[in-house]
Amino acid sequence: MSDVNTPPPPRRWTALALIALAQFIVIMDTSIIGVALPKMQTALGFSQEDLSWVFNAYVVAFGGLLLLGGRLSDLFGAKRLFAAGWAVLAAGSLTAGLAGQAWVELVGRAVQGAGSALIAPAALTLLITLFGSRPQELTKAFALYGAAAPAGGTAGVFLGGLITQYASWPWVFYVNIPVALVVLALTPGVMPAAAVRRGSVDWLGALVVTLGLATTVYAIVRAPEAGWGSASTWLVLAAGLLLLAAFVALQARRREPLMRLGIWRSPGLAGANTAQLLMAAAWIPMWFFLNLYLQQVLGLGAFASGAALLPMTAAIMVMMIVLAPRLIARFGTKPLIVTGLLALAAGMLWLSFARPDGSFAVDVLPASLLAAAGMALAFIPSLGTALSSARPEEGGLASGIVNTSYQVGSALGLAAMTALAAAHGARELGDPAALTDGFSAAFLGAAAVAAVAALTAALTLRTAAAPAGAPAPAEAL
Repeated sequence: MSDVNTPPPPRRWTALALIALAQFIVIMDTSIIGVALPKMQTALGFSQEDLSWVFNAYVVAFGGLLLLGGRLSDLFGAKRLFAAGWAVLAAGSLTAGLAGQAWVELVGRAVQGAGSALIAPAALTLLITLFGSRPQELTKAFALYGAAAPAGGTAGVFLGGLITQYASWPWVFYVNIPVALVVLALTPGVMPAAAVRRGSVDWLGALVVTLGLATTVYAIVRAPEAGWGSASTWLVLAAGLLLLAAFVALQARRREPLMRLGIWRSPGLAGANTAQLLMAAAWIPMWFFLNLYLQQVLGLGAFASGAALLPMTAAIMVMMIVLAPRLIARFGTKPLIVTGLLALAAGMLWLSFARPDGSFAVDVLPASLLAAAGMALAFIPSLGTALSSARPEEGGLASGIVNTSYQVGSALGLAAMTALAAAHGARELGDPAALTDGFSAAFLGAAAVAAVAALTAALTLRTAAAPAGAPAPAEAL
């Protein structure tokens, strides 16, 4: 972290806009394909069972390559990796849009995920580089970065429906290309350069951890289809866990490991990453099943359901940008993380009482706003604590770890809650009562995950008082 008296980078807010745009696009690419899936299925010949892999191919590649992206960012510079990631994302988007066969589509989506795995850790490292020596600005930067995620998720629903209806499904991928070209044109002039560090890339470790994470995520996302009790599910999951154990053993023996194991002794790192993982495992299923409840039970269309999610999105953005930094300054990070996770759990518990003949104003709006408030309060302090726990030269690694935690938590939570919902009636399309029972079970399960996250944070994170007059506590900034 640079000296506080160092002149600030003159175009840092323009750079922050590009970093927030990166977060926006990375999240948007997970939601924009939803409305287009039926037309893609007809055009490319996907079976009903294989169609979900248009989503999963992106998530598996993204989650599996994040640690490698973080290490490459530390060695070759976050600015270079940020630009390279956008180039890879554009190439994957072009491939996915031009695909004439199902397997080509999946390759394109996997390449998109690989590009996002380069962009995400580099973007967070650049954010710390730009604002790390200015705590007040860093808090605002984190807030804007965090608010870009729900904006991207909601925008994806709208854009996917708009593009599919008035253009054609390939444009849900082509839309990334002009954005990537603009970012690539602006990056050299606004992003801070970083010296190339001496070191080697642990390619074997990268291969093992990527295979381990990808296999584990594959087992999780495939489990609802294959069955949680099937031998194939547990064999694949065991293989993924064995690969991850082999990765840990390999890192202990390497002189220049992909992930220095000692980083986990840093105060707050394990607790903050656990909070991020469990937060994602609760939040993503809530967002997913709330959208299904709006469409399949209340009968709203894609645009109307997207509009119904706007109050929640707006609440998150306002609270992250305006309220959360002030609360962090007054109370510190740990109280905000615990309180936010408890509010998230309470909001999802409230949603579990949704009725088959319910209404948006009564059954959805108040509970979703409470859950949104919890997410807004917990996200920024847990992210800041995780990133600040690493050495400055390991910013990319810390970014890769926290992004991996969130993505793996998303896959784990969505797969588990999908299985829970299916077991309680969510398979009964056309039966509002059965669907509501299934969705309620998923909301209850997600509420339990958020409550466990709050308890874990309370037990593992240290309490630190905010310095008088400071905009945020030292451990987060």
